[in-house]
Amino acid sequence: MKIFHSINEFKSTKKTILTLGTFDGVHIGHKKILERVTQNTENGKYESLVLTFFPHPRMVLQGQSEVKLLNTIDEKIDLLQKSDIQNLVIHPFDETFSRLTAEEFVKKVLVDRFQIQKIIIGHDHRFGRNRTADINDLIAFGKQYNFEVEQISVQEIDAVSISSTKIRNALMEGNMALANDYLGYDYFLTGTITKGKQLGRTIGYPTANFKIEENYKLIPRNGAYVVKSTIDQKTVFGMMNIGYNPTVAGENLSIEVHYFDFKDDIYDQKIAVSILERLRPEQKFGSVDLLKEQLEKDKKTSLSHINKL
Repeated sequence: MKIFHSINEFKSTKKTILTLGTFDGVHIGHKKILERVTQNTENGKYESLVLTFFPHPRMVLQGQSEVKLLNTIDEKIDLLQKSDIQNLVIHPFDETFSRLTAEEFVKKVLVDRFQIQKIIIGHDHRFGRNRTADINDLIAFGKQYNFEVEQISVQEIDAVSISSTKIRNALMEGNMALANDYLGYDYFLTGTITKGKQLGRTIGYPTANFKIEENYKLIPRNGAYVVKSTIDQKTVFGMMNIGYNPTVAGENLSIEVHYFDFKDDIYDQKIAVSILERLRPEQKFGSVDLLKEQLEKDKKTSLSHINKL
């Protein structure tokens, strides 16, 4: 897949079959749309293209702190690369771009830059300045500028919308089974391993502190989870705690991972942690010894889950 970080970077000698959207989560609903795009390329006669934006339009128009997304931009790229889409254009969304009229967007972007043959889009898609244009306007522009418009059915687009909402709600409830079912893969966090207070070492459960740079990434509900990572091409299982470490008077939200049967030095490495199942809510224990007893129970439960995979 070719990746372009601006509409202006894209060049092709072929016409394109295109879809656009935020594609947050790149979940099973999105994958149906991506498959539809690739199926319309007529065996190479046209090129497939996904247009998305970063920052997320709501970050620019509503304020970044209010928006929590399922994917960082790098995670989204990695997920889209697993599809058969040939071209990904990630355009910087800003206020200037948001002020393009619907016809300016169609003519300057879709027609002149992307040489659009066909756009595959949801019936409820709105675009242009203040999102004033709808699917009917797009169909009219298609007739004017000679490109096709394929509407995704109400049922299919509702499935996309519903699954995005359900995924976010499930993650905020700690319901990993539901979230992962809608995603079609295990929800994951990507971050850098840093040194913490190293209290876990003193009770036999050394943890890797996990720092996520992107503050817009949606973090699941506080608690303990079964997780896995791929480190040096090997699958490593473990358990993760998201929370404030109330037993030892922690003040800041932390994400800590204890990997089973793993002693390699991974400090400063960027690692993805896939979340398989929630074990329990975060708890405050009366002593460090009671915390250690619970961690032993958590490990047994985690291993039982892993053995069923």
